[in-house]
Amino acid sequence: MIPEIYSIKNKKWETEQTFTFTLTPKSSKPLRQPQPGQFNMLYAFGVGEAPISVSGISQGAELIHTIRNVGDVTRALSKLDVGGVVGLRGPFGKPWPIEMARGKDLVIIAGGVALAPVRPVIEYARSHRAEFRRVVLLLGSRTPEDLLFRDEFEGWGQNEMELHLTVDIAGPTWGHHVGLIPSLLPILNLDPRETRAMVCGPEIMMQMTALGLVQLGVEKNNIALSMERNMKCAIGLCGHCQYGPHFLCKDGPVYRFSEMELSLATREL
Repeated sequence: MIPEIYSIKNKKWETEQTFTFTLTPKSSKPLRQPQPGQFNMLYAFGVGEAPISVSGISQGAELIHTIRNVGDVTRALSKLDVGGVVGLRGPFGKPWPIEMARGKDLVIIAGGVALAPVRPVIEYARSHRAEFRRVVLLLGSRTPEDLLFRDEFEGWGQNEMELHLTVDIAGPTWGHHVGLIPSLLPILNLDPRETRAMVCGPEIMMQMTALGLVQLGVEKNNIALSMERNMKCAIGLCGHCQYGPHFLCKDGPVYRFSEMELSLATREL
């Protein structure tokens, strides 16, 4: 429960509301390196802490987090600049099951700011391309301006990785798809027996996307998604994130669709 102190080495605004911190440890006890899909608790001194997914895995002790300015803690973090300090606890949670996709078709689907938690998987697939038969990226947002990591798209579309972009609303200069992510699933021409999907986004988007994949013949157990409801303490102590038998911060946030189908169909309170 005691945070380690990290300083901000770099800050980059991805969109008007979303920014990325590169953090370096100031203490002699840096956190262990996270795995793709895990999260840390970031502490804004004098305000509080919030769970933030890891958006990049570095080779050293640096930690990369992409944060949307939506509440008191993230608003306080957004006001910090290079040289500022934050507290960190972690890493926490269950990572993306990359091992289930080795030798198979890896399909990564993300909507909005949820691209951040799957970015480490994209980077892993890019640097270990030979481990997968096919790599498909289906990324969406409300508008083109809301897409994260736009300067990385060219690299993601190389090395036999397929990149599909879609938005809800676009002007005449937009040269990609317009429409909701689930509506684009049929154009991917997936082999359902070989498909292993990792899905991250708003819960309604994950539910509809997972159901769309199932309709195409993908097994529910071969679809992973990230649930991030009401996480507060990150160790299953406070109970805020309990849903049925699950403590999402400790037992998740990554689950198979077969485990969370009923939870996704239930309105969040």
